[in-house]
Amino acid sequence: MKKEYDFSKSMPNPYAKAIAGQDLPKDTKKAQKKQISISLNVETIEYFKAMASKQGVPYQSLMNMFLNQCAQKKLEIKP
Repeated sequence: MKKEYDFSKSMPNPYAKAIAGQDLPKDTKKAQKKQISISLNVETIEYFKAMASKQGVPYQSLMNMFLNQCAQKKLEIKP
């Protein structure tokens, strides 16, 4: 392990505030969640795990935030 690291080229975590609940209105900080079972492609899971690892967040939280953004923007799926 190095004694010092160069963070000059590092990127801020775009989801850090959301995970901490800092950028959410007070009444939505503890949003209700429902546990489900879902089958995903292995490649999709690996992609989100790698991205989450780089960002320092749990991959399931990252997936949830991504899906929330899609829902808020009302993105439509192109077949």
